[in-house]
Amino acid sequence: MKLSACIEWLFADEADSLADRVHCAKKAGLDGVEFHLWRDKPIEDIKAALDETGLTLTSFCVDPRRSIVDLTQQEELLTAIEESAGAAQTLGCSKMIIASGFMLPGKAPEEHFELAVATLKKVAALAEEKQVTLLLEPLNDKVDHPGMYLVSVSVALDLVEAVNSPNLRLIYDAYHSLVMGDDITTVLKGRMQWVEHIQVADMPGRGAPGTGDIDWQAVMSMLESEGYKGWIGMEFVLNDMTTAQAVTSTRKALGME
Repeated sequence: MKLSACIEWLFADEADSLADRVHCAKKAGLDGVEFHLWRDKPIEDIKAALDETGLTLTSFCVDPRRSIVDLTQQEELLTAIEESAGAAQTLGCSKMIIASGFMLPGKAPEEHFELAVATLKKVAALAEEKQVTLLLEPLNDKVDHPGMYLVSVSVALDLVEAVNSPNLRLIYDAYHSLVMGDDITTVLKGRMQWVEHIQVADMPGRGAPGTGDIDWQAVMSMLESEGYKGWIGMEFVLNDMTTAQAVTSTRKALGME
């Protein structure tokens, strides 16, 4: 497992531009970086920084975000994926994140699931054509995303399994999972074959691992026993720490010193 820094938030205390933050991540001894939406980013500058440092861009978000359950947005979603795949090719990145969009009034959970599967089969086929992997991210609706459809890690895994495409996998964000009340040492057990990327943050406070109450050694032990070998994305807020302090705390908490 290797660490990836979300440069939306990390290294903002050291550099203003994302390209410069890539260089900061290199100096910090990291192997990868990630960010959110791409259309407002200086893509060519970031690409140059990635080439200069040899770092991997581990993921970014499909932009604009569109629903996987609202059929009126399906064509816009497919267009967003196609255009985002072009950015991915420029950046040398093969993984793009999608969220679900919001609940539809009057629709039962089973109907949402069926709509999501139908849409995800189409987007997975497009992802295969574009040679990218889509990472489906469940978010929390208790704090950050009221009304969001996909808030359950288990349901997200069910969707990925139902579509059964190598071009659709789960991105597991520990913060959102913890807000939803999951036991993060068990929620992925037996289903790691569907997981492609993991993001970490401690609770309370969404800070760096080691600043809260989570037993990260138990989490890492579970990941190792389940055979996870992918990236660990540091997607947390700094609170009162510097990025250097936060990275040190993360490495210590995860046993990756």
